[in-house]
Amino acid sequence: MSPGATPGMPSAGRRLQLLAGVTSLLIVPFLFFGGPDWSSGPVYKSAWNLGHILLFALLTLTVRPWQWLQGWRLWLAVTSVLLAAGIVIELLQYGHDREMDVQDLLRNLIGSWLIIAWRPLFFSGNRKTAGSVLMAAFTTLLLLSELATTAQVAARQFQMNRQLPALYDFQREEPSPFWSGPLTSSQAHAPEGSKSLRINLGTETYSGVSLHNFPSDWRGFATLSLTLFNPDSQPLSVTLRINDVEHDRGDNAYSDRFNFRLDLEPGVNTFEIPLATIEQAPDQRPMDMSEIRRLGLFATRLPEPRSVYLLALALD
Repeated sequence: MSPGATPGMPSAGRRLQLLAGVTSLLIVPFLFFGGPDWSSGPVYKSAWNLGHILLFALLTLTVRPWQWLQGWRLWLAVTSVLLAAGIVIELLQYGHDREMDVQDLLRNLIGSWLIIAWRPLFFSGNRKTAGSVLMAAFTTLLLLSELATTAQVAARQFQMNRQLPALYDFQREEPSPFWSGPLTSSQAHAPEGSKSLRINLGTETYSGVSLHNFPSDWRGFATLSLTLFNPDSQPLSVTLRINDVEHDRGDNAYSDRFNFRLDLEPGVNTFEIPLATIEQAPDQRPMDMSEIRRLGLFATRLPEPRSVYLLALALD
């Protein structure tokens, strides 16, 4: 009998191996085709990433590496092979217009480690040790951590969609899950009981921030309202950019999005923009108001660094 064989269960083990193998073959193509792209929403991306754990658990059941190795050699060999294979997969995915994600390497390992760790506890023919129980507990904690991350993302997105008509909750301490660019949460110039976002603009060709995680369905509203505070004595011009998912997945042409110049006088500046104007901004098509993907504020070729404060951003 080979190392790690399970006495008394050959037919059941073979059926499980066959089922795992067939299922793996059905899942493998999705590593390269389909699924989320760089413009997909956070929940979709997070849930899809859990598929790495399932796939590599199934592949481990199919290959059954414990037939040849045991103990630390089994763990070392599987970990080394999966890290090498994972790097190759990430590079190939990058060539198919998919994003590289180093965290996927850990998810691959979690799927395989779960099977290796839990197998000795499920079959009576395997000797159970304190080490095997500890490894099973450790891999389970890793799995629960990944599931908790997805649940946290889903909860955050649910809460975010309930904040409408506001497009951003200025009470948040950390804007990075929602915005990209040089900005920080601030108390300065904010309405009483609220906060502002300080946007730091540099002297590069284009300097600004982008809101990429917000309620995307703007149907049923008539106006976009935003308020900015210019703390300097000199006026400042910034551009408001808005686009939908189709624009992100296309060639990002200037004429395929909404661009609007905001001239900021010293102090408080409030702008109200009809959503109908935004919808009709692309030259060749109406903007999809059910899938607005990105809202940006940027300046162009400033002679010196400036700052501006965003005080409010909402639909009416």
